Amino acid sequence: MTKFVFLLLFLISSCSQISYLTEQGFSQLKLQWSGVENSELIKDPKVDEETKRKIKLIEEYKKFFYTYFAKNETSIYTKTSVLEQEAVTYLLIASPHTSITAHEFNFPFFGSFPYLGFFSKQSAENYAERLGKKGLVTWIRPVYAYSTLGYLEDRILSSFFYYSDLDLAELIFHELFHTIFFIRDDVDLNENLANYFGKELVKIYFKGDPRLVEYEKSLGHEKKVASKIVTMIELLEGEFKKFSGQLTDEKADQITKSFIEGSFIPQMRDFCIKEHIEAKICMSETEWNQARFAAFLTYEEKQDEISDIQAHLKLTPRDFYLWLEKEKELIRKKDKEELDFIKYFNERVKK
Repeated sequence: MTKFVFLLLFLISSCSQISYLTEQGFSQLKLQWSGVENSELIKDPKVDEETKRKIKLIEEYKKFFYTYFAKNETSIYTKTSVLEQEAVTYLLIASPHTSITAHEFNFPFFGSFPYLGFFSKQSAENYAERLGKKGLVTWIRPVYAYSTLGYLEDRILSSFFYYSDLDLAELIFHELFHTIFFIRDDVDLNENLANYFGKELVKIYFKGDPRLVEYEKSLGHEKKVASKIVTMIELLEGEFKKFSGQLTDEKADQITKSFIEGSFIPQMRDFCIKEHIEAKICMSETEWNQARFAAFLTYEEKQDEISDIQAHLKLTPRDFYLWLEKEKELIRKKDKEELDFIKYFNERVKK
């Protein structure tokens, strides 16, 4: 049956999809094969003590996560893979020149995604070049962790070890949340929910730890920066709308370049100085274009709405998750397609 499904998938996919799926599939299998049992690495005298400590921490975070949500532990993160590069994958986001909208990549059976992931940076750059010829703006960023949503036995990756203890916990909680809650064809919501629960679980796990004070301070700064960037993106979209459908790709690029250099970067820099926010959180000096702005909205735009829903319900993160599961089941039974889940959830809490 499995072979038939993959054959059908190949038959109804485009050549570019077949090439993409084949390359990423083999790379994923290579990553799976390279995994070494954590217990072996911890006993290995050649492995440094900091790496061993991080592996043990991840195992503790995993145990806490499944205990907190009353779930049976899976075999995820029982093995570790050492990468040949710093990042595990490279995320490619594309957008039209004339709008800040993530281009949707559609795959039969798997649904739609506002990005593509590549295990090779060169492959991501090659694909970006092809999309550029099709009239899309692209942006590529390194990714240090990802989830296969429980379909495969995800590995601990050597890229995880770059994170501090609290940031590592947030990362693990984020990725594990994808394995217990996922709504097909709504990547924005899935990412924002995982972001929300990842942060909330860190606060619970590290309650009383003095390091939590600095972590929460950073979260506050990140929230301020995200809100400011969203406001700035709205200004750029307003500039696009002034042309009432007569906006060309060339003109859109000119407007975007002028906006970034003349407004976005200077205002973000001044904002961060005024708010005493460090440059690495501010992100005002890095490369920006329509695709980068679209990617930012994918991961940040719904954060406040999710927090507001949870605050309105006055539920613990665990009970909030159970509420989401219940609502998800009701939606499934009603067979609602193309549903704005955030809007639906907001309507439900106001009843």
